[in-house]
Amino acid sequence: MTDKRLDIITIGESLIEFSTNQKFEDAECLHKYYGGDSLVTAVAASRLKSKVGFITCLGNDAFKDYLLKSWETEGLDISCVTTVEDNNGIYLVSRVPGEEKEFIYYRKKIAPAKLSIENINEDYIKSANIIYASGITQTLSIQARESVMKAFAIAKENGITTAYDPNFSSHLTTKEAAREQFAELVPFIDILFISDKNDIQYLLELDSVENAAKILSDRGIQNIIIKSGKNKGYYVTAMQNTVFVPYYAATAVDTTSTGDTFNGAYLHAISKSYTPAESARIAAIAAGLQAHGVGAIKSIPYFDEVYKIYNSEA
Repeated sequence: MTDKRLDIITIGESLIEFSTNQKFEDAECLHKYYGGDSLVTAVAASRLKSKVGFITCLGNDAFKDYLLKSWETEGLDISCVTTVEDNNGIYLVSRVPGEEKEFIYYRKKIAPAKLSIENINEDYIKSANIIYASGITQTLSIQARESVMKAFAIAKENGITTAYDPNFSSHLTTKEAAREQFAELVPFIDILFISDKNDIQYLLELDSVENAAKILSDRGIQNIIIKSGKNKGYYVTAMQNTVFVPYYAATAVDTTSTGDTFNGAYLHAISKSYTPAESARIAAIAAGLQAHGVGAIKSIPYFDEVYKIYNSEA
């Protein structure tokens, strides 16, 4: 376990990524990398020079050493990664220019589903300034859902900031299950990332950004970031005051995990004492740069690139 205080700890899954720029039926070669929403968030913050820990269960298969070396190279603290006798999850993505991406997931009975309250070390959680998890982490298994609750409860008891993104996907769970998972965590959430397309519509059953921000603020969430694809930007509500931060990039090459990159960059900035509006601007730049590349993690930008743009616009 690290003896240094961490800026952020994320909890969730890692998946092996195989990608192609052709249709699956035509592809003869798939490129290997890795992804997973909470892992993308961790890497995005780490590349901006935050100290980040990652909690997961890692499969003892042919990809184990590749993943461990990759995470160490990214500077992640992996002292609370547990190896289990299961396979790592896999997803395949087809990115044909001008067409909607296709995904195929192999996520049943995978190593991260073994996440449980035993993997949540109280001292490790207390070593961080911010604890982050997503709704996808909760969907892995009942015990993974319990692990998120335990981590958030420890954080709340010890004055540690919690951050959460429902990240709702109908491919992974039902609206009813996602609402239940979200509702149980609401009393423990300080920072909430939600989207107007999926989360507001399906989890809150609302169609207004303003109403969503008010309802969530009334429920005690201090900082709410609504990602609006419709309006191409981010509504940032803190202390019941809302500002709008536009996308940095008007066009995108690949938006895979752009929202997770935004989350990591935002938490990085908040942990460095930037205001919510400033943090959203830094995060918008990071997400915009990531969207100009291809891949969930490969194209996440680094500190110098993001801050050169941010400081030039300040």
